[in-house]
Amino acid sequence: MRILIVSWEYPPVVVGGLGRHVHHLAVALAARADHEVVVLSRRPTGTDALTHPTDDRLVDGVRVIAVAEDPPAFDFGSDLMAWTLAMGHSMIRAGWRITDPTGVPWVPDVVHAHDWLVAHPAIALAEFYDVPLVATIHATEAGRHSGWVSGVINKQVHSVEWWLAAEADALIACSTSMHDEVSRLFGPDIAEIHTIHNGIDLSTWPFAQRRGGSQAPSLLYAGRLEYEKGIQDLIAALPRIRRDHPGTTLTIAGDGTQEQWLRELTRKHRVARAVRFVGAVGHHQLVELMHGCDAIVLPSRYEPFGIVALEAAATGAPLVTSTAGGLGEAVTDGITGLNFAPGDVAGLTAAVCGVVGDPTAAARRARQARARLTEEFSWPLVAERTAGVYLAAKRRIRHPIGRPHIIERPLPDRDLAT
Repeated sequence: MRILIVSWEYPPVVVGGLGRHVHHLAVALAARADHEVVVLSRRPTGTDALTHPTDDRLVDGVRVIAVAEDPPAFDFGSDLMAWTLAMGHSMIRAGWRITDPTGVPWVPDVVHAHDWLVAHPAIALAEFYDVPLVATIHATEAGRHSGWVSGVINKQVHSVEWWLAAEADALIACSTSMHDEVSRLFGPDIAEIHTIHNGIDLSTWPFAQRRGGSQAPSLLYAGRLEYEKGIQDLIAALPRIRRDHPGTTLTIAGDGTQEQWLRELTRKHRVARAVRFVGAVGHHQLVELMHGCDAIVLPSRYEPFGIVALEAAATGAPLVTSTAGGLGEAVTDGITGLNFAPGDVAGLTAAVCGVVGDPTAAARRARQARARLTEEFSWPLVAERTAGVYLAAKRRIRHPIGRPHIIERPLPDRDLAT
């Protein structure tokens, strides 16, 4: 098959887990002799065609077309929708011009869109080439905001997600909870939803046996610094954890819009000296942090899958996670880690203390978590299942559709968060 993948992030432009997912999927698909994979992505934010012209190269068997930004000065943070539409427009023009090495137009057999930011180019290119459109919904705006979409931008994002789901000829969700969320938000008249878990390349996440028993336990959070990730609950729990286990420290690896707010919370809870913000880290540094921690804590209030949990399990880091979404499916309480309800600070405290207070049991659960990462989470299997969705997808007859009905409700109180 000729597969055109459309994604707003792809290495070296990586914002979060989506970019890593698309990269591994594309490489695994391209490794099959019967597939030809083209990824349509973008150049870094804030660049232009002079500093960063459109790039077309073969990387790991995947043809990656990274499209230059157009000249208009749109800022991602303040002009989200204008920026997204401009990116989509440049992708559409590049997508129309794809040729093979001899100059013959390259026509895909399927277009695969990853998330709402590429809805416009993916829908337009699938229509232009008259081929099936497959869409992976990695998260939803309603899910990120506890079910509410009352703000102007919230409603706009939700409506684009709804449009992508309505136009898709097949949908993919990364977990059972995400499958149910997509069905509930955008159903019932959408195409079939297939649940395909994220994968992991174990060779890049080496296992290390826990040393255990450290007098000053070290905790680690790795991921984006956003409200839905629940880091505020971990910071609120830290004073209680430190009362039971003096000297406990927390390292926060990642960046995001809520960093300043989280720093203020560390001062509010009087744990600023015990918390270290290290920013976004590279792969090797992240592995070192996972090898060195006594527990990795993932306190998400919303989590479609939670790829970091798989990565941490591969390295042998004891897991403490909320039961939000895919995390509750990836980590089994008492078997492969310890769980707590999203937003439950007391439950989070008890789970962390349960890990650092019994390093032998924590190490046993970590070994069981690593053993669970079998063929079920291998990228070749994920690629095989995804290719099966491509083959089964048929371009449906299109009918005019109206605008979605959006129930306006207030966003939950987020204290200092914006």
